[in-house]
Amino acid sequence: MSGSVPEYGVVVAQNVMIPMRDGVRLAADIYRPAHNGEPDSGPFPTILARTSYDKTNPVTWIEPVANFFTPRGYVVVLQDLRGRSRSEGTGQYFHVVNPREGEDGYDTVEWIASQPWSSGKVGTVGSSHGGIVQTAMALHRPPHLTAMWTDVSVVNPYDGTCREGGTMALHMFGAQFLHGHDAQEISDDPVAQGVMMEAMENLRDVVYKTPFKPGHTALAAVPNLEETFFNYYYRGEYDDFWSQDCLDFVKNFAKHADIPLTVSSGWYDALVRDSPIYFTAMSKQNSAYTRLLLGPWDHTSMRGYGATYTGDTDFGQEALFGDKVYNELRLQWFDRWLKDIPTGVDDEPPVRIFVMGGGDGRRNLDGHLNHGGRWRTEHEWPLDRAREATYYLHTGGGLSKEESGEGDAPAGFAFDPEHPVPTIAGSVTGFYELVPLPEGVDSRYLRPMGRMRNIVVSGGVHQKEEPGIVGAREPYPLLSERPDVLVFQTPPLEDDVEVTGPITVRLWVSSSAVDTDFTARLLDIHPPSEDYLSGYHLNLTDSIIRTRYREGWEKAVFMEPGQVYEVEISLVPTSNLFKAGHRIRLDISSSNFPRFDINPNTGEPMGRHTHTVVAHNTVYLDREHPSQVVLPIIPRV
Repeated sequence: MSGSVPEYGVVVAQNVMIPMRDGVRLAADIYRPAHNGEPDSGPFPTILARTSYDKTNPVTWIEPVANFFTPRGYVVVLQDLRGRSRSEGTGQYFHVVNPREGEDGYDTVEWIASQPWSSGKVGTVGSSHGGIVQTAMALHRPPHLTAMWTDVSVVNPYDGTCREGGTMALHMFGAQFLHGHDAQEISDDPVAQGVMMEAMENLRDVVYKTPFKPGHTALAAVPNLEETFFNYYYRGEYDDFWSQDCLDFVKNFAKHADIPLTVSSGWYDALVRDSPIYFTAMSKQNSAYTRLLLGPWDHTSMRGYGATYTGDTDFGQEALFGDKVYNELRLQWFDRWLKDIPTGVDDEPPVRIFVMGGGDGRRNLDGHLNHGGRWRTEHEWPLDRAREATYYLHTGGGLSKEESGEGDAPAGFAFDPEHPVPTIAGSVTGFYELVPLPEGVDSRYLRPMGRMRNIVVSGGVHQKEEPGIVGAREPYPLLSERPDVLVFQTPPLEDDVEVTGPITVRLWVSSSAVDTDFTARLLDIHPPSEDYLSGYHLNLTDSIIRTRYREGWEKAVFMEPGQVYEVEISLVPTSNLFKAGHRIRLDISSSNFPRFDINPNTGEPMGRHTHTVVAHNTVYLDREHPSQVVLPIIPRV
């Protein structure tokens, strides 16, 4: 059924200062439906977006949110968070570690509901940090919060984005520069601004300057963000810092508002690990309709102009969203819950996923791998019909369902922290270096955010070192050719195999070091073709375990050199169709830089090592130590 249509003009009241319970006022721009330049008295439902990225950004907020929803009969409120842009509270902003965030959201929703133009129904939108603040608010249950759409967000930053597998996810180092370059604290300090900008211009060099030390990075210009970063960097154990209510939402899920919720993300998004967790928990505990949308995107490609590709991998026209499709779906969602228009969204299956793969594997006209894919609806996550299939790692690089045998000898390699395996591409965000403004770019992009480019490609790329890749060195080998990467792969598949869901890697390992890392990466190996003579080694998902945390995040337990231990690596969920003729491959190593910080192999306090040593690491493959990957296989119909 059709929904709201454009029938109003727009008037805006800028920097309306909304009081919080502690007296701090947060700035909001309020967009109201109007006729002949005068606001309509309404009442209207409200779309609220709370942001750390400047509410006046035309590309992120004004065009896709305010100028879309307001003409269709919604008041839109765009608000700067406490300590950001034009809001009060300077010095009280600590990236996502903001104890008052939930209260501020609550106070804002209830202020909106008290206005004469408000219908009393408030829906919320926002991506990344804009999604995190929605969940923080929902845990405080403002009575007039009516529906939510959180996009590319996290519910527990410890394992969800900051310390994956116990390591430091270094894109959170880059994120502090993203939030620091326009910090209120240095708004009148051109010297400090210049220090931050210079660091961003040289970020691919700055990430090597480890161990980072307080006062020795450009973040010292913004002390609150420097404090946040070093909490992330030093606190390897899950402690009182990580368990704060403003960080670990999972432990407080029982407090979450029982309202309609859409959770969206992408398979190559840096934060996708938490999206299915959020959806599954709310589906079980809440009576309101909860929906999950997972596409073939990275942290940003669902929005904006949209694209059919991520990294160097094209998924076909079905993958194209952008603000046009995104807003059509959001309008259906909010029309249903804020205006009671029967758009049919709650009659649909609650899970919609994009299954990657199925393309012909050629290079398309835009120069990208034609990997293909299609949308499919489901009724739950993980999928009930998925069947766990254990693939064992074998001597010589085999990967099969045949169980490990006595003849499977261990495989080893030397992990040198001075020459880590480079991150060719992956699920990253926030690694933004500043680049010169391209000639002819729209003047709206003159602000620094328009000059930012990831120093690591986000998405899927052929896994080969190349000039310009951080950490790559001559002779620029395939990652599979490096002596510190163990490769295990199936023979060419006789039939198509779909893998959809969470993936677990179990390894039996030893090391010459008391602490080291083990990484795992799942790949779809396209066979050789005229376009890709050596085939195409497509990264799908990866993760890591810092062995001192193999028994849990709360306490470090070091290894005895040479002793065998079992470790488990939880890969980020994915959905991919491995076509007949392709191979399923699992790579095992001990580094993935700069996606993760480099373990010095010394066992020193986290982030405070004084030297590095080479670790001689071994993976065991025999019957008593059956190293394996457990894949969720969707049976063929």
